[in-house]
Amino acid sequence: MTQNRNDLVAVAVLLGAHGVRGDCRIKSFTERPDSVLEFGPLRGEGGEVLVTPKTARTTKDQYIITPAEPRQKEDWDALKGTLLYVPRADLPEPEADDFYIEDLVGLDVVAPSGDRLGRVKAVHNFGAGDLLEIVPEAGVTASGKSVMVPFTLLDVPEVDVSGGRVEVATLHVWADESG
Repeated sequence: MTQNRNDLVAVAVLLGAHGVRGDCRIKSFTERPDSVLEFGPLRGEGGEVLVTPKTARTTKDQYIITPAEPRQKEDWDALKGTLLYVPRADLPEPEADDFYIEDLVGLDVVAPSGDRLGRVKAVHNFGAGDLLEIVPEAGVTASGKSVMVPFTLLDVPEVDVSGGRVEVATLHVWADESG
């Protein structure tokens, strides 16, 4: 089964094997972490089923899954870091003023003045919170390289998914390469 990447939403990351009996570990990205277990099969980027939880138990910040798919420890370890997705159609519609992080990718980035600054290339989380990766418009930054901006109310005071834009108040601060 091949799905369009836009039809899938990342809900977890595979952390590798747990023990030698075929279990794996995942970390949920969902607001209510245990809801990741309710979505059914967790898929790879191409829509292929990677993990169908049969049973799960929780640890500090992750789940140990006994999956329906038989894999060896080495196979799960080779998949470490793989994002796990569910079809967008399987998720509830966001409430008013809510959105899925995936909805930010591709939005225009504007200054508080309304001037276009670039577009959102990706949303990352390396452990300390979400970051917007912004590809600046020509001339907005000296280098033209992508800029990482913390996804906080101070830095990103407005998100208008239906309008196709996010306001970034501090792009100049995060784009400063003077060291």
